[in-house]
Amino acid sequence: MWDIAVIGAGFAGLHVLDQLLRRGFSCHAFESAAGVGGTWFWNRYPGARCDVESLDYSYLHDRELYESWQWSERFAGQPEILRYAEHFAERRGLWPHITFGTTITGAVFEDGGWSLSAGTGERVRARFVVTAVGCMSAVHTPPFPGLDTFGGTVLRTSRWPAEPVELAGRRVGVIGTGSSGIQVVPELAKEAGELVVFQRTANFSVPARNRALTQAERDAAVAGYERKLEDARTTRFGHPVTGTGRAALETDPVERAAELDRAWARGGTHIVAAFTDTGRDLAANAVLADYFRERVRAVVRDPGTARALVPSGYPIGTKRLCVDDGYYEAFNLPHVRVVDLREEPIEAVTEKGVRTARGEHVLDVLVLATGFDAFTGSLTRLGVRGRGGRSLADEWREGPRSYLGLAVAGFPNLFTLTGPGSTMVLSNVLRAIEHHVEWVCDLLVEVRERGVTEVEALEPAQEEWVARVAELAGRTLYPRTDSYYVGANVEGKARVFAPFAGGLDAYRRICDGVAAEGYRGFRFS
Repeated sequence: MWDIAVIGAGFAGLHVLDQLLRRGFSCHAFESAAGVGGTWFWNRYPGARCDVESLDYSYLHDRELYESWQWSERFAGQPEILRYAEHFAERRGLWPHITFGTTITGAVFEDGGWSLSAGTGERVRARFVVTAVGCMSAVHTPPFPGLDTFGGTVLRTSRWPAEPVELAGRRVGVIGTGSSGIQVVPELAKEAGELVVFQRTANFSVPARNRALTQAERDAAVAGYERKLEDARTTRFGHPVTGTGRAALETDPVERAAELDRAWARGGTHIVAAFTDTGRDLAANAVLADYFRERVRAVVRDPGTARALVPSGYPIGTKRLCVDDGYYEAFNLPHVRVVDLREEPIEAVTEKGVRTARGEHVLDVLVLATGFDAFTGSLTRLGVRGRGGRSLADEWREGPRSYLGLAVAGFPNLFTLTGPGSTMVLSNVLRAIEHHVEWVCDLLVEVRERGVTEVEALEPAQEEWVARVAELAGRTLYPRTDSYYVGANVEGKARVFAPFAGGLDAYRRICDGVAAEGYRGFRFS
């Protein structure tokens, strides 16, 4: 029996495996993919790129590690991020401690420990389980009628083939215009003979302004390492976000426009933090949203196409803000067009293509960029059963309930890195991962030192935390929009805002306070 089984070998799984081994635990990780990297192993579609700047999308817990890696671009692409994960695994000697090609299909708490079942038929026993399955890894494909009848090639951005895909001159359709769709469309437009983009909801997207990093920038990042550590502890996102510190509604309109122009020219998501009131005040939010809309109209030449691509009906920032490299410009190409599904919904996928309310679009290739069962799906699909056979999927049917996003009442000895109720995607995920891993590892050392065999979140502490997460969400504009933040992209899923919206700095202080009080809200036995 292992002390601890880790599920997943992405950035969270690799880090927790390394830290547990360093603390003297016997542990092993199980990964469904053929290699490390998690989402960066699977999401290898053309144009896949991080929307956090690479100098911040790096582990910070080890200065030598930080200095050992040289990022090539401001926003790193999938191949480079995957190499970084492999670099970490090699540097820390983690390969022998990971079993690949193994999907965990069941996890049952019995006899004081966990029994894991794998799709390969293997069974594993461990006293504790740490899930590192990611927030965005459970692939979601809407039930399009007739999808299995399509005679062409079906591709998914979330499971893109490793081998090259021949698209030159072919008729390609893309369903979905979230982050993956917005990244893949400009790349497909370079090859496809015809590209049809099926859009249900127009999303706000900002240009990345990606470029090669200079050696001076890399050297400055290393020289500022201690400052980065401080930012990880004291900032809302875990890294500094440039803003004016002023309210949009209290700023002179001319000056306000100039500030937004500067942020737009810089590129990246910092523009949403340019002013302090756009995330909580609808009037201020409308100022920012209107600025984006005018930018789209200025780029897209055809008025009808621009009208379809201009986001409307929800506040900016309440869906994930996308970062692109020529997305809107792609629609100026003669062979690229958008189909507005609000005006002509998809009726079925046919043998020849996609049929909407206005007719059939003949295709050779269909790309599904339809996203994920975010935050909860990767956990509820594990077949987790806790004390007395309680099913995690059943417990969360009306929405996720956890303590700190890291533990669940009724499920002893189980820890959920970046779980629902933590800051997750509302902060730099690498900073959240490092905090979660250190905190959970410290708790596991505490369990060992106390000489106990079980630790479990208490129901009252969990209920208090769930209420706190909901209350903080209610102070924002997030609940006003149907998005994957509230589970609206999955039919039948409970509408609950899952992340902790109070900021990573506040979240860290709360978790540190829990630990300082002897792990308040947990029962040791």
